[in-house]
Amino acid sequence: MGYDILIKGGTVVDGTMVPKFRADIGIRAGRIVEIGRIKSRDAGRVLDADGLIVAPGFVDLHTHYDAQIQWDPWCSISGWHGVTSVALGNCGFGFAPVKPEQRERAMLSMSRNEAIPLESMRKGMLWDWETFPEFLATLDRIPKGVNCLTYLPLSPLLSYVMGIDAAKSRDAKPDEQREMVRLLDEAMDAGACGWSAQRTGERTIQADYDGTPMVTDVMSDAEVFAFCDALARRGGGIIQITQGEALSGGDVARDLQLTEQIAERAGVPVLYNVVFAVEGMPFVHKMFVDWLASCHERGLPIFGQGNTIRAPFALTLADWNLFDSSPAWNRALTGTHDEKLAKLQDGELVAQMVAETDAGMLVTQILGGPVGGFIFQGAPGFPELDEWVGLSVGEVAERRGMHPVEAMVELSVASRLHAEFLTKSATSIDAEHVAELLASPYVIPGVSDGGAHTKFLTAGSYTTDTLAWLVRDEKRMTLEQAHYKLSYLPARAAGFRDRGVLREGAPADVVVYELERLKRLPEWWDSEVVHDFPGGEWRRVQRAQGYHYTLVNGEVTFENDTCTGATPGRLLRHGQG
Repeated sequence: MGYDILIKGGTVVDGTMVPKFRADIGIRAGRIVEIGRIKSRDAGRVLDADGLIVAPGFVDLHTHYDAQIQWDPWCSISGWHGVTSVALGNCGFGFAPVKPEQRERAMLSMSRNEAIPLESMRKGMLWDWETFPEFLATLDRIPKGVNCLTYLPLSPLLSYVMGIDAAKSRDAKPDEQREMVRLLDEAMDAGACGWSAQRTGERTIQADYDGTPMVTDVMSDAEVFAFCDALARRGGGIIQITQGEALSGGDVARDLQLTEQIAERAGVPVLYNVVFAVEGMPFVHKMFVDWLASCHERGLPIFGQGNTIRAPFALTLADWNLFDSSPAWNRALTGTHDEKLAKLQDGELVAQMVAETDAGMLVTQILGGPVGGFIFQGAPGFPELDEWVGLSVGEVAERRGMHPVEAMVELSVASRLHAEFLTKSATSIDAEHVAELLASPYVIPGVSDGGAHTKFLTAGSYTTDTLAWLVRDEKRMTLEQAHYKLSYLPARAAGFRDRGVLREGAPADVVVYELERLKRLPEWWDSEVVHDFPGGEWRRVQRAQGYHYTLVNGEVTFENDTCTGATPGRLLRHGQG
């Protein structure tokens, strides 16, 4: 019996929590056909896995690669770090359905809300669709180095039917709601996995390009329930929701209660974003763990997507967009580069930024800590500021006799917004607490935000960090637990059928790596700037070391951490394909 590829002599961790075992894996026609002691050498290629771990490819559920996948088939950063399947259309944001005259507006929204470079979208997006089924046809057609499925994002849906201004100012009329449900059915019939939304209220943590909330931020509970009823009627699908008035200083209890109502009404799995551990505040992750357990005890299939990676932000005020929960910060950081620079020289506005910061209106617990703790990294081209390099904003403020916000603004203005600041990790780096969060059977690691926030975040490397940090270095998880969490559980929760597991008959999505060499490059607290986006735009990246092979549908896409150029990925309509 011949094989296209034979993976020989590796330690297999199959994703199901079965104890690891030594075996060979035979692959033919894109699928695993045999696992065991395979004597046959009749294979097109033999991959030597002696001393290596062989595991299912990782499943990255929270990405915003909707634009990037059109010019980057491997969805890097994720694809560099062993990810073989991604979910698109998260948080209710995306590009379908979109009328031709709405395209520029849609890109403007994503350039601010998810901080995707506008010029890259203008140069790199195909825009050969209007409806959601047409968008799926484009995803089906283009070369892909990973598999993908996608939600129907509600923000473009509401805007398509109602117009964006109306969708932000009033509830849908009965005929508009019927049309949106019809389009949801059309999308689901074509292969969407469900729907998604961000609901963070009027004081949203990440706003539209003009500073106003996103459409779904202000949609009513009644509108949300109408989409729940649509899935209940269909008897299938999943929901991803960033339920975050709590992220903007609102009521956590109301967030959780409403999520429970959504799960009960829809009768389908709900992926709740985001759960996390906060440094010095263990009650936070324990609250999430207890709540998720209570939900499942009551038959509510709610899963928490965990922000579990050690990942600081490296930011400038030219690109930073995550202080929008403060109206003054929102106003200051909205607009063109020159408009931002001018507003940051408005003393009255800066005073309001100071006051709202002191009033706790910034969500600092998951955004790298208080502003005073940000480290000034320097400002290229402005050597007169070098004396402050390496100091925290708080230290600069103390030496200059001012508030930390004022110090951050002054450094930014003096450098025409080129001043760079490094935060602490966005969430806890306490391995014990992160492991306690991940010990919940209902928490999925990895809110990678892949494809978004490209100039200040590199969370797409969470898979490597989980294995190197929590498994190898801290020994807080076993390999079996980690691969269950990174592959099998997210695949099952989000409807990736037959993915996330190594078993005979399953698609051959496989990673082969050397645990002792596994790391992020640069190290977890650092990043590399590359100019590889359309339009000459740059982004921050972290590459991988230690992955010998990544296979997607039986083809090697990465070998020794280098892309082979193969594009065997598929659009998984209804999670299968």
